[in-house]
Amino acid sequence: MKKTIFLVALVMLLTTACRKDFIEILPVDTVTVDVLYKTDKDYQDAIIGVYGIYQDQYANMYYFGDIRGDDVWDELVKGTAGAVDNFTLANDDPLLINTWRNYYKAITRANTILERIATADASITNKNRHIGEAEFLRALAYFDLVRIFGDVPMVTKTLSIEESYKTPREKVDKIYDEVIIKDLLDAESKLPASYAGSEVGRATKGAARALLGKVYLTRKDFTKAEAKLQEVTTMGYSLLPNWADLWDYTKNEHHSEYIFDIEYEQGLGGEGSIYTNRFTPKVTSMIAFYGIAGSVDDQNTPNQVLFDLFEAKDKRKDITASRGYTDATGKFIPLLVSSNNMSAYTRKYIVKISTANDSPANWKVIRYADVLLMYAEALNENGKTAQALPYLNQVRTRAGIDALAAGVTQTDLRDQIVLERRRELAFEGHRWFDLIRTGQALNVMGKYGMKARNVVFPIPLAQIQLINDRTIFPQNPGYD
Repeated sequence: MKKTIFLVALVMLLTTACRKDFIEILPVDTVTVDVLYKTDKDYQDAIIGVYGIYQDQYANMYYFGDIRGDDVWDELVKGTAGAVDNFTLANDDPLLINTWRNYYKAITRANTILERIATADASITNKNRHIGEAEFLRALAYFDLVRIFGDVPMVTKTLSIEESYKTPREKVDKIYDEVIIKDLLDAESKLPASYAGSEVGRATKGAARALLGKVYLTRKDFTKAEAKLQEVTTMGYSLLPNWADLWDYTKNEHHSEYIFDIEYEQGLGGEGSIYTNRFTPKVTSMIAFYGIAGSVDDQNTPNQVLFDLFEAKDKRKDITASRGYTDATGKFIPLLVSSNNMSAYTRKYIVKISTANDSPANWKVIRYADVLLMYAEALNENGKTAQALPYLNQVRTRAGIDALAAGVTQTDLRDQIVLERRRELAFEGHRWFDLIRTGQALNVMGKYGMKARNVVFPIPLAQIQLINDRTIFPQNPGYD
C-alpha cells in the first residue's frame, strides 16, 4: 500500500477545495466528488487519501507521546520541542493548529467516504472493507484528538459553512461512546484479518480490536478491555524472537508482531519518514558512519531516567538509548557533548538513507508487545494477577531478562507492567498517554513543570478566534 499513497494523495489534493472555515473541514466540490466516487477502485483510492494524512500527522506524534513524558527530553531546549518538554507551549504554536487540521482533514475525508458509500450500488464489491477502513481511521483520529485536546467538535457528516460555525466542542465521553467505540466495533466486523500483496499495511480486524482494547483500557473499562485484548491474542500474532529485528529496516516490517503502522517508504518522492533525520545527533562522524543524508535535528533525547530503567543484560537497552555508536572496527565512539548536539539518542529509527527525510522507518501505532502488556494490565486490574503474569513474562523473556516469579501481588505487578511498557515501548509515542490514563501524570511530571491544566494541550488559538463564541467553543482552562 505504501507505493500508492503518494499518487492518491495528489489526486485527493487536486479534487478538494480548501477553505479556511471552522475546523478545516475542507468543503468538497459536489461535481468532483460525484465523479470521484463511482467504482470500487475509487473508494479504495479515496481511503488511501485518508492514510496519507496520517503520514503527515504522525511525523509529529513524538512531541505528544514522548517528549511530553519523563523518559525523553529536549536537551537543547529549543523551539516547539523545548516548549512541549517544559510545559510552556503557547496556544498559537504551529504544532497545535497543524495537528488540529490534519485530524479534521482525515475525519472529513472519512465522513465523505462513509456518506457516499452508504448509497453505493452492488458494483462496489469491497464495500464492507471500505466502510471498515474509514471507520477505523476516523476512530483513530478522534482517539488521538480527545487524548491531546480533551473535548473537541464531533463531526460525523458533511457540514455546511453555517453549521460548522455552530458546532460545539463535545464532551470526551460522548465522543468515545458515539464515535470511537461505535466505529471500532463496526470496523472489526467488516475488516479482513489480513491482506496480500500491495494491500498489506491497511487496517485489519486485529488492528480494530487492538485499538478498541486500548480505548477500553484508557476509559478504565477493564472488563471490556480484557475481553477484547484476549481476542487479539487468539489471532495468530506473536513476538519476533529477536527484538532487534523490529528496528532492522532491511527486513519486512509486516511480520508476526506487526498490527498497525503509519506506513512510509523511501525512494518514492516524499513518501519517506522524517524520524531518522529528526532524531539523529549532529555528530559528523556518526552521521557518516550510519550513512544519513541531509541535516539532522538533535531531537528526542533519552533522559537519564530511561537509561536507569534497564538491566545490564536487557537486549533492548543499547538500541533504545545510546550515548555513542560502535564503528566498523568494533570500537565504541562516545558522543562528544557540546552546546550544538545532544548527549544521547535512540537507535530505533537509525537507517541508511540517501535523501534527507526519506527514511523507510514506519511509526508503530500498535504492535503485539503492546497488546500483551495491555492484556496483562487489564487482567491484573480485574484481580487476575496470576493469569496476567505469563503475558508480562513473554515480553520480559524476549528481552533477555528474568521472568517474574509466581506470587507477585497485584500492586507489584501493576508497577512492573508500567516499568515494562517504558522499557519496551520507549520512543513509540506511549509514555505520556500512559501517564495520563493511569492518573500518574501530575505526580510524575510535577517536578518538570507540569500543572494540573497540562493534562490536555491548549486548543489552537486560531480556532478559538475563528469561532469567536466561548459559550460553545471555549479554550481549555489555564491557556488563555
